[in-house]
Amino acid sequence: MNVQRIYEYALQREREGMDFFQRNAKRMSHAAAVEIFHKLADEEQKHIEFVQGLLKALESGQPALETGIELEQADFFLQRAELEKLDQTAIESMVPDLTVLRMAYLIERDFAEFYETAAQKVEGEASEALTMLARWERGHEQLFKDIHDRLLEEYMNMPWGG
Repeated sequence: MNVQRIYEYALQREREGMDFFQRNAKRMSHAAAVEIFHKLADEEQKHIEFVQGLLKALESGQPALETGIELEQADFFLQRAELEKLDQTAIESMVPDLTVLRMAYLIERDFAEFYETAAQKVEGEASEALTMLARWERGHEQLFKDIHDRLLEEYMNMPWGG
């Protein structure tokens, strides 16, 4: 499989993800959700820069995973902080955002599956880089699933009439 083509496709998808988060941050009704979407847009920008670095490294033959290791560590703390912040908010006001949160979850799941599949078809640093990207996307996927599921549970248990 052509590693350059994988990275180019990944770059396109990461840009689409960033655009999705930026657009939908403007549509969300709850401040915590807006902030999460803005931070995820920032994370996608970092992913874009990482993939661009992978493309440059591929051309020059230089290793490029160091930047990814730093991003991976920062991403873990972002997710944990966002979940803790959400616990402090009024869940009921986020119910209209359930559809967007579900879509974000599905997008992140799709990204993770792409990276995992691609990682199995290449070797060496390319496989490591794609596996790293898959882990990041799985983390984002889990974040959105947790938020969505918590909101849905709250909604289902609200007194009749919301």
